Amino acid sequence: MNIAIASGKGGTGKTTIATNLALILADMGNMVQLLDCDVEEPNCHIFMKPEIESSNPVTVSKPEIIKEKCTGCGICGEVCEYSAIVVVKGSVLTFPELCHGCGACKLFCPEEAIIEVPREVGIVETGTSNGVAFIQGLLNIGELMSPAVIGGVKKTANAADVIIYDSPPGTSCPVIEAVKDADFVLLATEPTPFGLNDLELAVGMVRALKIPFAVAINRCDIGNDDVKNYCDRENISVVLEIPDDRKIAEAYSRGEMIVHVLPEYRTLFESCWMRITNLYENESKK
Repeated sequence: MNIAIASGKGGTGKTTIATNLALILADMGNMVQLLDCDVEEPNCHIFMKPEIESSNPVTVSKPEIIKEKCTGCGICGEVCEYSAIVVVKGSVLTFPELCHGCGACKLFCPEEAIIEVPREVGIVETGTSNGVAFIQGLLNIGELMSPAVIGGVKKTANAADVIIYDSPPGTSCPVIEAVKDADFVLLATEPTPFGLNDLELAVGMVRALKIPFAVAINRCDIGNDDVKNYCDRENISVVLEIPDDRKIAEAYSRGEMIVHVLPEYRTLFESCWMRITNLYENESKK
């Protein structure tokens, strides 16, 4: 199963859930891969402390002008949706940082005066930690192409019993890239007005993608019952509730795993996984 841990907002405990779930599943004898797809600010490594074994660049295509062929007609600039290529007084200017690598400029150039060359936008690192295969992406500073790096992370994954994606927060393009191939999505939230608002957005996203999902509530004993009431109304299963425990916060602040320093919480994550597999099997039978 490929399972994505996602949320409508940051700070809801995605990384906590993803890392601890990965360790529990590995301890249960599964071959597990953990993919940190939050490439703008990856932090699974803080807790997993993997031994990095390889690092490979992620590239996208950028246009390069063959000046001898270019007539300055301006068609390339007209078809570019991102203003990454502009024609000024017959001269072609390119802005690689804005380019999304769609290839439209090359396709529509009547003089075949455009070629595509690779441009590095980030890296993908692989390693191992506690029996878990670990992969993370790092977007270069100032780059906009996080979906390309997320795609590179996912392509690096191999066959495994369970692949866990720690997704970026929100519901924009990077999140879609991270979760679109998942078999199941676990939406992390918190029982606050902001948590509920962003959970509703995330639910709309996964429903549009037609991916089975459930909800995990972090710090479940703060705030109010609005999140639980919403899940009841929408017939959404809550498969994990993590209490607002000071010991968890202390372990997190030290970069330690909950299931290592607080073994009483192991059954919580084991039960979460059993509920996810039951929901997934039931959805598969429909």
